[in-house]
Amino acid sequence: MRHNRCVTIQAGVLDMNDHKDQKEKDWEGLREIDRAISENRLTSYSWKKAWADPWGRAGYIAFAILFVAFIVYVVIYDLVL
Repeated sequence: MRHNRCVTIQAGVLDMNDHKDQKEKDWEGLREIDRAISENRLTSYSWKKAWADPWGRAGYIAFAILFVAFIVYVVIYDLVL
């Protein structure tokens, strides 16, 4: 299946227009990332997205448990033994 595309170069800028889909697509996810970058809150956005994902949440919890276990081990090994 072939798509009709028009490519124009004006003053060093490449512009691709899709004649098949002239209506503007709603890219809400990309728009949110763009806003996050512009407001310098990409880290917060990434953490919230990962926390919303069940596997990401499990990874955060597993990392926290391992980190706390390591700290407890170091404290016990250095201070008690």
